[in-house]
Amino acid sequence: MPQYKRILLKLSGEVLAGEQKLGLNFDTVAAICAAVKECVDMGVQVGIVVGGGNFFRGRTGGNMDHTRADHMGMLATVLNSLALADGLEQQGVPVRVQTAITMQQIAEPYIRNKAVRHLEKGRVVIFGCGTGNPFFTTDTAAALRAAEIDADIMFKASNVDGIFDKDPHKYPDAKKYDVLSYTEILAHDLRVMDGTAASLCRDNKLPILVFNLEDPANIVKAVQGENIGTIVKED
Repeated sequence: MPQYKRILLKLSGEVLAGEQKLGLNFDTVAAICAAVKECVDMGVQVGIVVGGGNFFRGRTGGNMDHTRADHMGMLATVLNSLALADGLEQQGVPVRVQTAITMQQIAEPYIRNKAVRHLEKGRVVIFGCGTGNPFFTTDTAAALRAAEIDADIMFKASNVDGIFDKDPHKYPDAKKYDVLSYTEILAHDLRVMDGTAASLCRDNKLPILVFNLEDPANIVKAVQGENIGTIVKED
């Protein structure tokens, strides 16, 4: 039984690359889409924001102009959005891609009311191009879209099982938090997401669930309210 009516799922681009870390692993994409389909079949309305780091990340643009590098990163998110859309359609899930930068031959422009209408009709909506502005991460885009569509919660799919006091990949004694407040996230600089995204969620009283996506079934478990990952909510 789902615990949430409408969710915003934030996926990193690297997740879609699987073990190869670059490009797209279509088996991984299919597994994620299968989990999303299971949520849709339960009646959950799903919005998705995806990063582009498996193709290009703005801050790795070397000596490039920052704005231009960020624009390239936004275009990378469109590649991932289209791949997810195709994976969902192959599994019979109705889907729409909306982009913050207009490219009408490829996707719909982002229109909030239209996105909500798609969700109400049972369509998955994938939001590409981040916020459409340089200097903002796709985490911030996810928080913004979640607030705009009145999502019940934002799911941040990660490569670790929640939020830790230090990197668990480097420190075996890292402590995992089950519950945190937005203030603790910002005060302790836990870097689960950038400060702008965390502040936006705090200001809009939007809870965040951070969990591991190595097993895509965790998306379904999260929707059903199972105790996984770390929940971030009001103080």
